[in-house]
Amino acid sequence: MLLVDNWEYTQTTSSTFPDLKEEWKKCSKFPTCIHVELREEGKILDPFKDLNEWDVQWIGEADWKFRTTFSVSSTQLEEDHADLVFEGLDTYCDIYLNDQKIGFTDNMFIPHRFSCPNLREGENALLLHFRSPWLEAKDREKANGGSLICWNGDTCRLHSRKAQYHWGWDWGPKLLTTGPWRSIKLETYSYRLEEVKVVADLIGPQNNVATLSAKATISPSLPSTSSHRIGYTLRTLDKKVIKDDTLLFDEELRWKFSNDEVEAWWPINYGFQTLYELETKLLNQDNVVLARKVTKVGFRHVKVVQEPLENEEGSSFLFEVNGVRLFCGGSNWIPADSFLTEMTKERYYAWIKMMVDGNQNMLRVWGGGVYEDQALYDACDELGVLVWQDFMFACGLQYPSTLSFNANVKREAEAVVKRLRDHPSVVIFAGNNEDYLLAEAEGVIDYTDESGDYMNSNFPARHIYEILSPEVVKAHSSIFYWRSSPYGGKNTRDQTVGDIHQWDVWHGTQEPWSNWDKLAGRFISEFGMEGYPDLRTIKQWSDDKSQLFPQSRISVQHNKATGFERRLELYLMENFRHAFDMPSYVYYTQLMQAECLGAAYRTWRRRWRGKGREYTAGALVWQLNDCWPCVSWAIVDYYLRPKPAYFAIKRELQAYTIGMSRSDIEIPRDPTTDAFLTIRSQVELWGCNSTLSPKPVHVELSAFDLNSGPVAKISWDITLLPNSSTEIWTGEIPGQPVRTSRAQIPLPIVLHATIQDETGILARYSNWPEPYKYLSFPDPVLEVRVEGEKVNVKCEKPVKGLIFDVNGEEVRWSDQALDVFPGDERVIYATGLNGREVKVRYLGDGTA
Repeated sequence: MLLVDNWEYTQTTSSTFPDLKEEWKKCSKFPTCIHVELREEGKILDPFKDLNEWDVQWIGEADWKFRTTFSVSSTQLEEDHADLVFEGLDTYCDIYLNDQKIGFTDNMFIPHRFSCPNLREGENALLLHFRSPWLEAKDREKANGGSLICWNGDTCRLHSRKAQYHWGWDWGPKLLTTGPWRSIKLETYSYRLEEVKVVADLIGPQNNVATLSAKATISPSLPSTSSHRIGYTLRTLDKKVIKDDTLLFDEELRWKFSNDEVEAWWPINYGFQTLYELETKLLNQDNVVLARKVTKVGFRHVKVVQEPLENEEGSSFLFEVNGVRLFCGGSNWIPADSFLTEMTKERYYAWIKMMVDGNQNMLRVWGGGVYEDQALYDACDELGVLVWQDFMFACGLQYPSTLSFNANVKREAEAVVKRLRDHPSVVIFAGNNEDYLLAEAEGVIDYTDESGDYMNSNFPARHIYEILSPEVVKAHSSIFYWRSSPYGGKNTRDQTVGDIHQWDVWHGTQEPWSNWDKLAGRFISEFGMEGYPDLRTIKQWSDDKSQLFPQSRISVQHNKATGFERRLELYLMENFRHAFDMPSYVYYTQLMQAECLGAAYRTWRRRWRGKGREYTAGALVWQLNDCWPCVSWAIVDYYLRPKPAYFAIKRELQAYTIGMSRSDIEIPRDPTTDAFLTIRSQVELWGCNSTLSPKPVHVELSAFDLNSGPVAKISWDITLLPNSSTEIWTGEIPGQPVRTSRAQIPLPIVLHATIQDETGILARYSNWPEPYKYLSFPDPVLEVRVEGEKVNVKCEKPVKGLIFDVNGEEVRWSDQALDVFPGDERVIYATGLNGREVKVRYLGDGTA
């Protein structure tokens, strides 16, 4: 029985507010959190607007109560057991039933179950007293010996099993929420199925035999002499029975299926996302159903392959699903709202659908947020997105590894693994985010120490990541465990082993994005570049239009990244001539983000070169989403408005792509001189094919001098190798003279390559001389013709960075941030255009 009605809340007396008078108010929704209730009541201004974030900090330092009443029938009381089940309480909560304390929680991430011996027929009163998360964490920090070291937020967060981003991060506000954030229910029963451990797998030389095992745990436990039985029924989602069986209550189910009985679950683009339901029933001797549980099942076999590579040091780090090795192109996920109770099933689905529409196949759930709602994992199951799941530790050097803290973490790990293990989309658990990276930066980790005795070391959380968590994962699932992200090799920056977070673009040494090839790794699980959101989102920051410029106090409030102005300007000034009005700043930072991230995927996907040569096996951009309207590294903003970078990534993750890189080759006349030399401009051309079949294609390379017009055209007929990149051609840039001095300016030649088959162009890419700030752009004679929701674009001279917009509500564009080339007319779809005029902006259009 869900308890969703009659909820009220109030602030209550505490050490910070000793003289407060309680005033009970009706909750606007349930589940809920205190900030949402206060905002809905009008007691606080929207924390997402203006500087209001700083006027609500008192909320996290206050105590709050929530209460409800609910009715219990005599029939319910006839059952042997009655429990209140709290799916999520945020975070420190005393629980009272009919004025009697029945429990206390101090972990936001997991469900809690408490027996209700004082439950009575008729009306019952439930009261939840939430203590200040700030003060509780401070007290625990003091009890554990004082402050430790962390990146982002207050150090006290390390002592609290509460979402770490609530303490503020370099993309999100400090909003210490509290309240009943997930559902609450009353369960009355004689017996219940505490858990059903299900393992659905594929075995055999071609992963062509499906197996399923299941083992039920019953509460309270039954004596070995009991005649109770467990019934299992496997059905399709449309309720067709595949197989059923009934066993003794303590027996393990073991089924094997032939090829035609069940279908495999595949990631997107490799097959169907076939799901089944396994119904488990506890039956008494009279065949009466005492308890029931339904588990979603997907048959798939996953391996993380780490093996030697040809011609390069180290080892691979790749995901193999059902015998197919995958290049994982995707995103990192942070919580999609600062107020988690605002997330709906529909919003979760829309986010994952956005990924799939953008050709992404992996999502990393980052370790500073929460173990997400079932709706997110269900969407990934249904749409074929693989999930990399972190445990909830992030950027903390010394999470306290005390006996009580570890016991809490173990309960958390067990609950999380049991909840997520049944999702076919979940393919890896990682112990934390960047804790080993921080330990290396502070010089407190000794990798030669393999004693296993870490609780009293300078890096005590090694006990959690190397002993506690892997033991839990192994005991309760068949999912691969990785002790940290990043991790591997000599250290966490080792580009030859494991995964890396590549932040030497933006952070670190602040490399140009042309160096992505030098910054590659076996699996890049984080990298990114900031970009402003849609102007419509920016206008949500404030009603004060005088603040609508990049350096305003309100604009700065909505970018939490340290040094962001210097870093944005570094990359802008190195690449573009740009203006500072807000529409221009939006355009240029968005185009910069798109160019940077598109180049990363294009460069790293080239390094997926077939079996034994998977030099880079994945790239997950930081980040997919935002938790509030802001400037960040997100490629889609808080309101699900995609930035141009989203489309740049979408193009680079198509089934077929083509890529180019250009370089200058300097050859001195002899070893004694630096003055006398030749400079030849070279281009390398390659294609990628993520399908499992060879693809015969026609390749065309065209060159266009921005000053004088068309230069040359070259073509090839080749076959793109399956599940691999294919090198096509290396040669001198057509029409580019050999230079004999660095003072000679190269001609501004744009290269345009296409891959075609009998159906038309499959992929295209234009390679321009960089940096763009040196170019003088000619009038492209751009023609934009609208036919309903179809936008036709053609030009007489190349166009760089074409972005579309309209006045009013946004349009859903099929593509953005385009390069358009003469003779290659483009068709863009604009859902919701409704006859409005299409506005365009591009580099060199005179608006800089």
